[in-house]
Amino acid sequence: MRRDHFELAVHNIDWVETGDPPAEPRVVIDFDGPKDTLTDRLTDPEGNLLEASETDVTFRLQDPLDDPDAAGVVSVTDRITGDFLLELNEDADDVLRFVRAAREYGQSTDDDGGRYSVVIRIDGETVATYSKSTFLVYDANGSLLRSKSLIPSGVEL
Repeated sequence: MRRDHFELAVHNIDWVETGDPPAEPRVVIDFDGPKDTLTDRLTDPEGNLLEASETDVTFRLQDPLDDPDAAGVVSVTDRITGDFLLELNEDADDVLRFVRAAREYGQSTDDDGGRYSVVIRIDGETVATYSKSTFLVYDANGSLLRSKSLIPSGVEL
């Protein structure tokens, strides 16, 4: 699968800057490539759709964080095998703004770790929806950026 087969859209993040009531941030990932390829990656060996607890969402910078045009790769991985389920390129500012909204949403709902949802669609049809509370951000060298990540309280990494 190529990264250009994916398109990412975020929802419910502007309230952080506008002062509107908090709303759970949501990321929608649309895939327009070969359906069977992504479907196979999103299912376990028995053919069952992976659950939210079996996936991780991360962002790895490809440029220094202080670069105004910094970009990176958003990945959804299989937590058990470490296999990449999907990857797509995104601007760092957009991703970090999303993580901030998820953190503040969590604080507004007494969930100190934050909370957001991921919707994965193939050709406009929803195939998976995951409710998540962790979003790890790494620098270009692979080091975890704790202050930029969304990590629930009590989670040891």
